[in-house]
Amino acid sequence: MSARPRYRFEQFFATRRIVAMQPAPDGESVLFVSDISGQFNLWRVASQGGWPRQLTLFTEDSVREAIFNKDGSRIAFLADHHGDEQFQVYLMDAVGGWPERITDRPDVQYSLGGFSPCGRYLAFAGNAANPQDVDIYIYDLETKETRQLTPGGGLRYAFSFSPDGSKLLAVQFYGNTNHDLLLIDVASGEIRNLTAHQGREAVYLPGPWLKDGSGFYFATNDGREFQAIGFYSLAEDRWSYVLTADWDIEGVALSADQRLMAYVVNEAGRSVLHVIERESGRPVDLPALPAGVILDVRFAGRDSRNRLFLHMATYKEAATIYLLDIDAGTLTRITESMLGNVPEEVFVEPELVYIDAFDGLRIPAWLYRPHGIQPGQKVPVVLSIHGGPEAQERPGYNYGGFYQYLLSQGVAVLAPNIRGSTGFGIDYQKRIHRDWGGAELKDIEACNRYLRSLDWVDGDRIGVWGGSFGGFATLSAAARQPDLWACACDFCGPSNLITFVQSVPPHWKPIMKAWVGDAEEDRELLIERSPITYVEQIKAPLMVVQGAMDPRVVKAESDQMVERLRALGREVEYLVFEDEGHGFTKRTNQLKGYSAMADFLLRHLVKEDA
Repeated sequence: MSARPRYRFEQFFATRRIVAMQPAPDGESVLFVSDISGQFNLWRVASQGGWPRQLTLFTEDSVREAIFNKDGSRIAFLADHHGDEQFQVYLMDAVGGWPERITDRPDVQYSLGGFSPCGRYLAFAGNAANPQDVDIYIYDLETKETRQLTPGGGLRYAFSFSPDGSKLLAVQFYGNTNHDLLLIDVASGEIRNLTAHQGREAVYLPGPWLKDGSGFYFATNDGREFQAIGFYSLAEDRWSYVLTADWDIEGVALSADQRLMAYVVNEAGRSVLHVIERESGRPVDLPALPAGVILDVRFAGRDSRNRLFLHMATYKEAATIYLLDIDAGTLTRITESMLGNVPEEVFVEPELVYIDAFDGLRIPAWLYRPHGIQPGQKVPVVLSIHGGPEAQERPGYNYGGFYQYLLSQGVAVLAPNIRGSTGFGIDYQKRIHRDWGGAELKDIEACNRYLRSLDWVDGDRIGVWGGSFGGFATLSAAARQPDLWACACDFCGPSNLITFVQSVPPHWKPIMKAWVGDAEEDRELLIERSPITYVEQIKAPLMVVQGAMDPRVVKAESDQMVERLRALGREVEYLVFEDEGHGFTKRTNQLKGYSAMADFLLRHLVKEDA
């Protein structure tokens, strides 16, 4: 590879992580969650940009998401401690001040719903009454009393009040691919299931109400492979599709006057924004947007101007917030996420490729090829397996700059969407159910075979890396395909499916059988699919990274794998973060963790003379 400037790891990771946004109702500012302070806190910035104002001052707790009330005077948000995901609910004045914690159950995980139109009530959900159920609660901001609205039984999540405040739109969650929409009377607690669909599975995700309260929009894939937008009419007590596409439609937003509708289509991972006149369906012209991923799209609730807030990321820019003025045809960045002073030409744009699986399935994958490969030269590769598994690898500034740093060091990256990934139809997604460690492991083998077919890849220097489910897949590959990998790096992945399904958060347990398997009934299957079963076969050097506070994949999952390998005298490095959960919330830990993983991969993949 030709000589090129070397940029430091710290430069690629010099980003402000912006993980959630909420425009103020008047559109004059936007609320967002960021680690500018070194920990996820709540910030507010003017819609024309400028230096943001920090609203919360947490150092050990992490803010996760926040919402305004209708007039923009109050904010509700969630925060947890050391990444333990036991989210508690807080209230504060929008002008600032110290937040008031309105829940105090460190054994309970809460989620936000929304403020009532009058601003007096806040809806949220949590597993406070029964650890295995999630119920909906109403908090009275005047009396400071909390009332349980739903009677228990299943997983129910609040989303939004009707415009007159009398009803609450909610979701009954049965699993990742099966939901129902509920309409709950706030006074009586009476529940109406609006989308009963016995005998089949379907996703239902609530969207915005019409201002007159006559109905609401939502996303669903009922009867379809891909998610589309439906409208539910309360007067007619039925729904119909209003927007469909050949890919998933991921979000829908209405302008303040409800004349315009914005929605995003996920085309194999890249986002395509559409804005139409809501009633006629006529497309509205938009300026060109950066090619990448739109994470969220919102209009301000009382802003008469046609301005759309976008939370976006590209392969060369970490997620940041833009303001799209539809009438003026202008796009303005209002937050800054990149601080490392790395020239744009250094970053590598991924190529979408398709890989043939053993059964004829085509596996979409993003291939990142380092700049400057010389004729005849062969470079190492990291195969990156995303978590979820029902999630999607997309062309953003992924893992805080991890890919781009490896690329700058001459290491290619292949990031596939193996079966079980979202974004490619419901059939593709459901292929992982009760098949962890099954056909998707053959997909990983197909990806390795594909890499070896490329004339610029060194087949003896292919490493595998992944987090969460990707960590499980990494351990499976290292243990069950030992001759394919030069090294492996597991970030908080399960090693033993029996202990994994027994140790997940209590409200996950009712759905684990259909998703992974039952510890008793499926014992033989889970043993056969667990990486720990094949630990003696591991040959490649292995690194394991784990958060001690992880509630999803508990530390014991990593401990047992490391202990067995060390007893066998195998090469394994183990890095534990005592004050982290499932991933990194603190910037210092993010830098330490990803630096250690990158260093491990480079030590084992890059030749000294490269």
